[in-house]
Order: sequence, then C-alpha cells, then structure tokens
Amino acid sequence: MILLGIVRFRVCVHSTKFISSQFGRQLLQPLGIKMSDHNPTIVSSPDGMDVAAMRKKYKTGHEAFVEDHLVAKEPIEQFTDWFKTARQLNGIEEANAMTLATATKDGRPSARWVLLKGYGKEGFKFYTNYESRKSKELLENPFACLVFYWAALSRSVRIEGRVEKLSEEESTKYFHSRPFDSQIGACVSHQSTVIESRDVLTTRDAELKEQYKDKTVPKPDYWGGFIVIPEVVEFWQGQSNRLHDRIVFRRPKDGETADGKLLHQGDDGWVYTRLSP
Repeated sequence: MILLGIVRFRVCVHSTKFISSQFGRQLLQPLGIKMSDHNPTIVSSPDGMDVAAMRKKYKTGHEAFVEDHLVAKEPIEQFTDWFKTARQLNGIEEANAMTLATATKDGRPSARWVLLKGYGKEGFKFYTNYESRKSKELLENPFACLVFYWAALSRSVRIEGRVEKLSEEESTKYFHSRPFDSQIGACVSHQSTVIESRDVLTTRDAELKEQYKDKTVPKPDYWGGFIVIPEVVEFWQGQSNRLHDRIVFRRPKDGETADGKLLHQGDDGWVYTRLSP
C-alpha cells in the first residue's frame, strides 16, 4: 500500500510538471484550458475571457432571507415591500423592468424585457403590440413567466401564471396617459415585422407627429395590455456561498393541506414553502 501511494504521488507530480510545461500547455490549449502559474483557467469565450470564473458576491449567511422576514403571508404584499425597496435604491434605474417569457403552443420559448405598468391582487400588467411575437405566442398559449432581477439588492422575483387581455377601455386609458412621442411610436411600429431600414421608422414618425400635433392620437387597434394572473410567485435572495434563499408562494392543489413543516398556510388562499437552491 505504501509503495502504491508513492507511485501515485510521483505520477501526480510528474503530471503536474507535464501540464505546466510548454508542451503540455500547447496540448491543453485546444481543449479550452489555459494554465497559469498556479491554477488552470477555463477559456470560455472566443476572445479568451474566463467567463466561467466571473462571480459576484451576494449576501452573507447572517443576511439570509428566512420565513420570519416575510412582511406578509401572501405574495402581493411581499412583492410590494421588495418593489418599494428596489424603487428607492439609487443603483436601480428601472425597478419595473422585467423579463417576459412566453412559448409557442409546441413549447418553443422566447423572452424579452418589458415594463411593469400596474399590479395588484388581480395580477401584473404590461402593454404591447398585439401583432408582436410575444402577443401571438400569448394568444395561442396563454401562460407566461415574469422575472424581476434587482442586482444591487441580490434579489429576484419570479411570477408564473395564466395571461388574459386587458379591456379595450383600460388599454385606451393607459395609452392616452403616455407621453406624446410614445403614443406616436406605438402607431409607427408594427412590432416584429421586417423593415428595410431605420429610415422607414423615422420618416413615418415625422409624418404622424405633424398629422397629430394638435390632435388626440388614436390608440391603434393592434395595441393594448395583458395581465399575468399569478399562480406561483418565488422570492429569491442570493448568497455568496450559493446557498440561495428561495421562498415560493403558490396555490394549493386539490385536497392539499399545509403541514406547517414543509408546506405553510398563507393568507388569501396561498400556501408557501422553501426550496433548496
């Protein structure tokens, strides 16, 4: 056994010397491994950047997000608390920016950034062009996921749910609350369609601004709002050791009861639980 251990030790030593040699480095380079004087570096991008080693320190263990820190036993009030903190932080310019993920009826996903324009117990609202890719996917597969990420707070909120169109009345009211340039922009752009150049947009923009400079801009029929009715809401807080905090609110399944250990009873028909990161 002692002899075998010595042999293994010598093999390791010689292997390390070989890898560190110029010849060894040349052999490993096509595999994406670059040797430094101390540790191997994974070259994980075309320009040689070590993307794999990019890490951000989040919070420490004593800043953990535990169940006792919940301001409410239902997700909307808890979201309000986190959203308010994000809005008041100077390092976050658009706290209402969120990723909207949709999918076609055969399960092909897509995602993009949109802005939250209202929320409450009924759901989370945003506005868009009904002829865009996201709208077409929502109309054929009316389910979506929203993700807020506030890096300065090491916090994220994920919302899953069914999607419905907002009423024409509500969409029109919001449309006319927008700045004049934004109203014109909605009329100019037939979102997600192919155009020859940016000149197509700027020319039409100038024409419509002149046409409606002293008039009310009519809301296009193809423009309006959606609401995501939440079924699952996850609150995530990052930890530097990657033991992130995840507290999830959801609607209970038929016949399901909270046991107070793995599943806790919340308010307004919600239950909540903690997930392993």
